[in-house]
Amino acid sequence: SVQLVESGGGSVQAGGSLTLACVNSGKQYSAYAMTMGWFRQAPGKRREGVAVITRDDDTAYADSVKGRFTISRDNAKETLYLQMDSLNPEDTAMYYCAADPYLSLTAIQALRSRGDFGYWGRGTQVTVSS
Repeated sequence: SVQLVESGGGSVQAGGSLTLACVNSGKQYSAYAMTMGWFRQAPGKRREGVAVITRDDDTAYADSVKGRFTISRDNAKETLYLQMDSLNPEDTAMYYCAADPYLSLTAIQALRSRGDFGYWGRGTQVTVSS
């Protein structure tokens, strides 16, 4: 199966940076063989796509994070990253890692298709204070 474990969340001041990591500890599928992404959910809001990377390394970002966040993947370490710079209070949310070995979508399509991801981590909290 696919087991995803996120880390790297925390509390930072506006303008600061954080790097989230998501380790695929399952043995069934390798990270490089899956579409993987980061989603977030703030209190009272729907879960939204933040950034996605496909098996072909196609990437897509939510408009709200373009130019500030960078998604990357280290296949040897089975780890997905999200580098977050210039954080602002609106970025405060629980961040979830998601993956699916069967998605045949472009990155921008996958970003808008959270329901199609079959595997999810438990999340890591990011809090940005002003």
